[in-house]
Amino acid sequence: MAIAKEEKTKLITSYQTHEHDTGSPEVQIALMTKRILQLTEHLRTHKHDESSRRGLLSLVGHRRRMLVYLKRKDFNRYAAITERLSLRQK
Repeated sequence: MAIAKEEKTKLITSYQTHEHDTGSPEVQIALMTKRILQLTEHLRTHKHDESSRRGLLSLVGHRRRMLVYLKRKDFNRYAAITERLSLRQK
């Protein structure tokens, strides 16, 4: 199940760096985190849904790579997004 359009728009506006920003690492990480939380809830009730589990693992890996990129490029932005989304820092 995808993120609702209104919810996605709200997430984008709260994490964007400028007015027309929809693709910055912060926005992408926030959207992936929301989707990861949705899939985690889905898998709590549907324990044998292996397709969704594979998608979840793929999303987690993609988010991790985005976080590594952001940490390498601008540590202050990385620290801000991990704190704001309550993600663990390595």
